[in-house]
Amino acid sequence: MRSGKWIKVAGAILIAAMLGAGSRLLADAAVPVYAPLAPASTLSASGGQPAATVIDPVSPLLAKADISHGQSLAQICSACHSFQKNGPSKAGPNLWSVVGSPHAATDYPYSAAMKALPGVWDYESLNRFLYKPMDYVPGTKMSFAGLRKAGDRADVIAWLRTQSDAPVPLP
Repeated sequence: MRSGKWIKVAGAILIAAMLGAGSRLLADAAVPVYAPLAPASTLSASGGQPAATVIDPVSPLLAKADISHGQSLAQICSACHSFQKNGPSKAGPNLWSVVGSPHAATDYPYSAAMKALPGVWDYESLNRFLYKPMDYVPGTKMSFAGLRKAGDRADVIAWLRTQSDAPVPLP
């Protein structure tokens, strides 16, 4: 194959990749998110304003959550987090016993936004954070895009709940 054809093939592949990535962004912007109205407790971490996107609650899903699937999904988190009791912090904090603990409670250099977040990591705050961390805590260091499926978030949260000496009771 002549070098001119290789350039055309490489260009076509590059254009296809760019179109694929761009179409995802356009679809996210163009398609509205339909969800139930937010209760008063669904306020964002930034100034008590209503969250921009209302997501389905996970509390009703936790009793039937698939803990082994949650553990499998959490493997992507292990690149930045450890889950062992007294485990080390990595790029992110250790998440042992995170369910029910105060925000920014471990010995880790959290962002100012995370330090300012009031309350504890209950089931629904973890749900909103795992949906899209940068929307729930603007200014967070966590660059994870999030888990879009409520069932996946419930599975991960149910597994995180088991990573504790005294798991928080299910709702």
